[in-house]
Amino acid sequence: MRIPPRQLSQNLNKGLLPIYLVSGDEPLLVQECCDSIRAAARTQGFSERELLHAENNFDWGQLLASAGSMSLFAEKKLIEVRLPNGKPGDKGSKALQEFAAVAGDDLVLLLVLPKLDRSQQNSKWVKALDQKGALIQVWPVDAQEMPRWIHQRLRAAGLDAEPEAIQILAERVEGNLLAASQEIEKLKLLSADNLITAATMSDAVASSARYDVFGLIDKALAADADGAVKTLHGLRAEGVEAPVVLWALAREIRSLLEIGEKIDHGQPLARLVRIQKRQPLVQAALARLRPRQLEGLLLRARAVDAAIKGGRDQDPWVGLLELTLNLSGRRSV
Repeated sequence: MRIPPRQLSQNLNKGLLPIYLVSGDEPLLVQECCDSIRAAARTQGFSERELLHAENNFDWGQLLASAGSMSLFAEKKLIEVRLPNGKPGDKGSKALQEFAAVAGDDLVLLLVLPKLDRSQQNSKWVKALDQKGALIQVWPVDAQEMPRWIHQRLRAAGLDAEPEAIQILAERVEGNLLAASQEIEKLKLLSADNLITAATMSDAVASSARYDVFGLIDKALAADADGAVKTLHGLRAEGVEAPVVLWALAREIRSLLEIGEKIDHGQPLARLVRIQKRQPLVQAALARLRPRQLEGLLLRARAVDAAIKGGRDQDPWVGLLELTLNLSGRRSV
């Protein structure tokens, strides 16, 4: 079963399925889908939850062992498996197919993984899980959809906004849904009559953190390693969460790969990068970083994600520093 994220809550109200695959590269929307599934599970008596991080060399026997063990105080169990690279391998594929056969009313699997490509969607393990449960594919919100998405989030927060105000915020966050969500939370405190005017939005944007993730990205693309590192330290000092910084870096790396591939197929840079001031930054980064280097940076980004989630014994900010230096054209120490 394929369930669009916007229909997930309605589907959960009808009862839990034995298996949920949440796939996508948009952290906020993936997190919200998982939160909805966890909340529904708690409501329906799943008092026990076990979290497994399926990193490299993960023992997939743990999944089946977990399925066979139940706490003395719990009758229903939710097993959450995070698969950062989206590829379980032969042993994982077999274990997931075996799990699909035993999942049921008292045992639910929540599998969280990045965007599935076509070959993964056609794999035996995905088909086995999809046949027993549901696949929720989370797609990024593009620039054209962003104002509408912001308006919906404002309404959900009990706010309304002038069209110009919505456009200001859309341009400010540049597709970063986590940043947009945080700005909306701040606006709830600033609004006196629940209507956000363009002036209120401009003031709120102007009062945002002096060091922002977009400034970090621009400095890295411009090969200003010293400035990028200073901005990274500033973000950490101002309390910006590591997942927000990682999202911005990984998004830019993926974007560079996609843009570079399209340029190789004859598409002009001006059509691919609509914001004119960013065109020379992107062009310089593509001249400096080869596709293989960018793919290597994505692997590092996944390692940082694992560190953030507790799956690796590493300070995530050290990994973010390495990513920033490498994107700037410097080797990490």
